[in-house]
Amino acid sequence: MQAYVSKFKEVLLSILPVTILVIVLHVSLTPLGATMFIRFIMGVFFILIGLTIFLIGVDKAVTPLGTFIGEVAVKSNKLWFFILTSIFLGFFISIAEPGLIIFASQIAQVTDNQVPSFLLIGVVSLGLAILLALAFYRIVANLRIRVILMVLYGIIFGLALFVDVPFIVIAFDASGATTGVLAVPFILALALGISHLKRDSVAGEEDSFGTIGIISAGAIIAVLILGLFNRGKTYDANILDIVDYGSAVFAPYRAMFSNVFLEVFLVIFPLVVIFWVFHKISKQMRARQFVRISKGFVYTFIGLLLFLLGVNAGFMDVGRIIGATLTNNDARFYILIVAFTLGLFTILAEPAVYVLTHQIEDVTSGYVTRTSVLIALGIGVGIAVSLSALRIFVEPLQIWHFLLPGYSIILGLMFITPKLFVGMAYDAGGVATGPMTATFILAFMQGAADARDGADVILDGFGMIAMVALVPIITLQILGLIFKFKTKKEGLKNE
Repeated sequence: MQAYVSKFKEVLLSILPVTILVIVLHVSLTPLGATMFIRFIMGVFFILIGLTIFLIGVDKAVTPLGTFIGEVAVKSNKLWFFILTSIFLGFFISIAEPGLIIFASQIAQVTDNQVPSFLLIGVVSLGLAILLALAFYRIVANLRIRVILMVLYGIIFGLALFVDVPFIVIAFDASGATTGVLAVPFILALALGISHLKRDSVAGEEDSFGTIGIISAGAIIAVLILGLFNRGKTYDANILDIVDYGSAVFAPYRAMFSNVFLEVFLVIFPLVVIFWVFHKISKQMRARQFVRISKGFVYTFIGLLLFLLGVNAGFMDVGRIIGATLTNNDARFYILIVAFTLGLFTILAEPAVYVLTHQIEDVTSGYVTRTSVLIALGIGVGIAVSLSALRIFVEPLQIWHFLLPGYSIILGLMFITPKLFVGMAYDAGGVATGPMTATFILAFMQGAADARDGADVILDGFGMIAMVALVPIITLQILGLIFKFKTKKEGLKNE
């Protein structure tokens, strides 16, 4: 029971800041109307219950399954089996990621289905899967993460020269959307299972970091390659063409249920098949563990169904309407304030960030405190979201004006930052983009961009996830340097 309460509190903290902000805006600057407001509150309830059940399912099924499969794959002592298993698992885990499902549906809507959601999900998942195999091979073969990341981002910047800007924006956003509440715990469990089999336990712990950073690069590369085949296309669609259900509060939930149910079934069923196949092949899983994981998949299915219903039927429309209303009222200052507030409080309320900050404090033996990390991340992400909003109103500003210098700084810092912090920083970029970032905040940006004359929904409404993922990488590498200098200073004092 304690685990249920703990997960409920985590999700409540994550969704509460957005809920309070919407209520404040509803009674002040952007009245939503009674029906829409009630739909929003219902959406909050569905997300709260759904995400809680989903995360419990992840703990009961997905994470244990990841650890188990990682150990089985390595113990086989067959490199080809290990590589194929990594690709296979990475592909189907990515397909089931809620953040990617939501992001892909938004892209399909904005492009008037010229970039279908199933195509984008498949391409991103394939890129992630291939790079997941590389990430795991790096752990086993003791390859240097700095070299791998330099090569990967060299490929990314090289491809970006030949791809239209819309696909550059989509690519970097997709990398953040795919590393969410399902993919991250599963992949980290796999990485930990593999790293524990290394003889050097310290090296194994260090090498378990950085996996998320590598697979994120895989998602970017895959979408950029897709962009090579879509050069010269133009996309123009009205994202605020919201279906009018009148005063029927429950109507959108009923209308969307069958489609969402089928979507969830199609993404969860392959994971169940993988679980059953590995159970039959390995014959190492105890009956009690088998039953526990089976129940966990039921939780995962129900939770994901409720979560997606809440997001699609009552949550994202409100974000778009608020963004559009503030833009139409020429309330640019308020948009920047709302953007900063959303970035600040969603990152502070993100459960994965709390795990990360505790991890950093433990690794540095208290030299870098979790409070300092939280403050740095909160302010940094708040500024990142504000800068994304600023692009909507300042036409010369493009996403490249932030990503190019940002990643140049990251790649430069990588060679002077302690190895442990390099991997940890890239992982942090993945955990920072949680459910609220890929849903409400992104919808808020799209609504503002759609309502602004001269703004482009894809170029200006997207790119925010990429900005949010960028900041933690820089922040943690700088904190790594601080830790490095502090330990050196302490060493000199002790001499």
